[in-house]
This record gives sequence, structure tokens and C-alpha cells, in this order.
Amino acid sequence: MKKAFFLLVVVLISTFMLAQVKEVIFWHSYSTASGEYKLLTEEIIPEFEKEHPDIKITEVQVPYDEMRRRLIVSTAAAQYPDVMRMDIIWVPQFADIGVLLPVDEEFPKDFQQIKDDFLPGPLATNYWKGHYYGVPLDTNTRVLLWNREMFEESGLTSPPTNMAEFIKYIKTLTKDTDGDGQIDQWGFADTGFGPWNSMAWIYSFGGQILDPTNSKAKGYVNAPESVEALKTFKDLYNQGYIAPIGGGGIGVLEGYAEGIYAMTFDGPWSWSIIKGQYPDAEINYSLIPAGKGGSKSVVGGEDIVIFNSTKYKEEAWEFVKFLTSKDVQLKFATVGQMPILNGLLDEPEIKEHPFFPVYLKQLETAVPRSPHPAWNEINDILDSAWQNAVIGGVEAQDALDNAAYEIEEILNDYR
Repeated sequence: MKKAFFLLVVVLISTFMLAQVKEVIFWHSYSTASGEYKLLTEEIIPEFEKEHPDIKITEVQVPYDEMRRRLIVSTAAAQYPDVMRMDIIWVPQFADIGVLLPVDEEFPKDFQQIKDDFLPGPLATNYWKGHYYGVPLDTNTRVLLWNREMFEESGLTSPPTNMAEFIKYIKTLTKDTDGDGQIDQWGFADTGFGPWNSMAWIYSFGGQILDPTNSKAKGYVNAPESVEALKTFKDLYNQGYIAPIGGGGIGVLEGYAEGIYAMTFDGPWSWSIIKGQYPDAEINYSLIPAGKGGSKSVVGGEDIVIFNSTKYKEEAWEFVKFLTSKDVQLKFATVGQMPILNGLLDEPEIKEHPFFPVYLKQLETAVPRSPHPAWNEINDILDSAWQNAVIGGVEAQDALDNAAYEIEEILNDYR
């Protein structure tokens, strides 16, 4: 009888304890084959749950290509996860429809304490209409990759640091190496014409896409500096100094490794891609050459957001703070994820990394793609404008004037 009573007490206590555990659903798109996923599931989440025995994190892996569709379905059904690792360009869209929690308003004291810890570029991707709807989780940008061997063969000993040098080096490094009358080595190559590719040119030349409030395009996307950036790229391309884009030839990183392309702009994933195919390749990274606007690049990465439908705001916020803490960010860095905290540059794991220091330095001046719900449409307009100018024969000023008009039409819907 006593034994039965004891077992009943144990069951009741266990049931009570289980009832107190709060489940936080966490969506992410880490590949299940990646080091990030292994670290997240085998170390980081278990560590958090050990420190917070009343919180259970249920991670749900959704492939990136499916994530946006899943979010749209969730919007229709009004069923969201509690926390999500979200592409930075999606945050304004979902903030604008009112499904994300403004963390600066919900957790003002905590947010003010940690706000300055983040790199400013990645943090800015969470801002929409006066509030922050998340914080950075991981980040990336593009920097200059330069081929030392090709440089030395042309009498160049170091990468260009300013735009004038950059343009000069592009021309110097473009050659017909076999004398058949056809260029077979280019000074620069890139993968496309859209903002991910063109923003380093636009902003380094001193141009912009939208005004600081993200409500006006006219006078910004078609400003003299923005036009000069496009015209410079167009002239270099049509004079044969920039490798053909989208021609179906060798890939940019492969061409870099094989000594066909002397320079390109690319992200931190370039290391593993190149080393995977060319393990002995030397990869050299440097900052984007500075123009009138300085050395500027584009911010990429993911933010971590909380949906306002969650029943467990405090618990979700604890998990967000844990993922963005110094210790966890350093752990993620060991598997190649770039950290988002200002104070990590001097840590050995970062300082001695083969490419993190350059990327983190570039992020100090990198510019986010304009945080606006209609960014996807704006992106397509800019992509078309650059293509129309570079390969379609349209004058740079005309192409960007047309883009400004089209973007203004979209922005009017949000005024």
C-alpha cells in the first residue's frame, strides 16, 4: 500500500513538472548535413535546456527553398512557430503585416543592454517603422578576392585599396594570353547584375538606392553617384575588362582558382567551395576598394525573430539571447558561421581564422539591402535596370531614371 502510494506521488510530481515545461518551437534552415546543424542539435539546444529545465526547444528544420512558402501557408492559417531564424530580407515584410514581436518594445531593458553589442549593419536589418523586430543571428557580406599569382605576373604586389586602383588593375589584369586575338583572362568577374552584386559598386561610389526612411527612390537610385557606378561598370564590361555574366562558361570561383579571373567579390562560403575543388588553391581576401562613399559592401545573413502569436514570449526571448551570446557565437564560429557581435574580433577563434577578420572588418561599413516589405520587387527592378544598361544598350541615366519611377510607384503603396 505504501509502495503504491509512493509511486502515485512520484507520478503526480512528474506530471506536474512536465506540465510546467514550456515548449518553444524553433524553425530554421540549417542543412542537416552541416556543422551548424550538428552543433545546434547536439550541443547548443541541450545546453540551453540544461540551464532552463522549464523550457523545451523543439527545432524544426525547413529547407531554405521551402521556408518562404511555409511562412505564407502559416500566414493563411495564422499558425506560426515561436522563434525563427529568418532571412534578413524577409523581416520587414512580416513585420509590416503585424506578425512579428517588436523586441525593443516588448523587452526594452534587455534590448537596450544588448543593442550596442551587435554589428550595426546586421542589426539594422531588423528595423522597420520605428521598431526592431528581431536581432541578428548570423551574418555575411562580400569582400574582394584577389589572385596573388596573377597579380605578380602582371607586376602587381598587393590588392587595390581604392576605386581608381581597382579600375586600373581590372584593365591591367585583362589579357589575351595566347595571342589568338581573344581575351582569355579577365581582371574581374561576378555572378549577376542584381543588388547583391551591384550594391558594392553603388555605395562605394557614394550612391544609394532609397532614402534613409526607405520611402523615396527618386534622387537616390538615380543620383549622379549611382549613375556613375553603373556607367563605370557598363564601360568596363562592354570594353571587355569584366568577364561575360551569365554566358554559361566556367563558374566565377572556379575561374578564380584556375587563374582565369583575377578578382571577384564574394562571401565567406567561397572558402569551402574553392577548397572543396582546389584544396591547394591560395585564397586572398581584402576589403572592397574604397570610392567616394568609402569601402562598402552588402549585408547578408539571418535574423532571429519571435512571432507575436507565441504563448511563451519570455521563454522565447531567453532562447534568442542565448543564441546571440558570446559563448554560443564563438561556438558557431568554429563551424564557419560568422558572428554578429562587435567584441569578438580579438578572440583567438576569430583573429586566427583564415577569413573572418576581413569579413568582420567589411561588415563595419556594409549596407543592408533596404529593409522594406517590397524589397523583392525593388530587387527585380534594379536587376533589370543594370541589365538593360550593361547589355541592353540603355544609357545608365535613363535606366536608373526608369527604375526610380517604377520603385516610387511601389513605395507609394506604403506611404
